[in-house]
Amino acid sequence: MSADPTEFEIRSFEEIDRAAVITLWEICELVRPWNNPDLDIDRKLSHSGDMLFVGCRGASIVATVMAGYDGHRGWINYLGVSPSERGTGVGAAMMFHAQSALRSLGCPKINLQVRTSNPDAMEFYRTMGYATDDVVSMSLRLVDDTQELARPALP
Repeated sequence: MSADPTEFEIRSFEEIDRAAVITLWEICELVRPWNNPDLDIDRKLSHSGDMLFVGCRGASIVATVMAGYDGHRGWINYLGVSPSERGTGVGAAMMFHAQSALRSLGCPKINLQVRTSNPDAMEFYRTMGYATDDVVSMSLRLVDDTQELARPALP
């Protein structure tokens, strides 16, 4: 029996979701040349992989969110919602799910980063209660994801 195509469900990522998740991230313009999405998934799966969530409508993945907690702050990454699902509450449902997961771990505050070129995302997060902090985001790349890394062959 197949799933109801109108039903929306949030669950943890499964390996079978990989291609659909990466395609969604590309459609949502979340992928950048310096971030290899396959490696980002691998890294997440090796560290609290149960906090990479997919939102499904029937058998289709229509949203994702990646949550993490380092013992001090929670982080949200890769919130992506299919363009056809925007404005339906799917993004808010994904955020509430991630926030609940972080809260259950005792997380006191959530941080996230939004590209300044994405005012729609900034407004979405504002409607969710997020505010701009008086900080500058800084980074240092330790691994060059643009280099093709050989994956070990599966047995």
